[in-house]
Amino acid sequence: QVQLVESGGGLVQAGGSLRLSCAASGRTFSNYVMGWFRQAPGKEREFVTAISRSGSSTYYADTVEGRFTISRDNAKNTVYLQMNSLKPEDTAVYYCAADPTGILGTYRSRTRAAYDYWGQGTQVTVSS
Repeated sequence: QVQLVESGGGLVQAGGSLRLSCAASGRTFSNYVMGWFRQAPGKEREFVTAISRSGSSTYYADTVEGRFTISRDNAKNTVYLQMNSLKPEDTAVYYCAADPTGILGTYRSRTRAAYDYWGQGTQVTVSS
């Protein structure tokens, strides 16, 4: 069992930056693939990015590639999402998620079903 708590959301102008954090409880954080998803009003929750257990491999949605960067610090049980060049269409609730299988897959890690544990979400609002 792991508990995830996101922080760092807020209101930012278009073109600005935010850094989200997700702190995990438990001693097995380094065994999990970690992902970020987001959900805009009236839309389904969608994949944003995922990172391998060591942090050496990452995947990104096409919509955020080159603007967002995922990273992790296993010593601090924390995963980060650095978001630059934010656009109004990035407005959403952002969720971090943990996949206890530890398997980072091109298809698998982009699907919600791969993740057993979810945080409560943090709101990101980008104004135009």
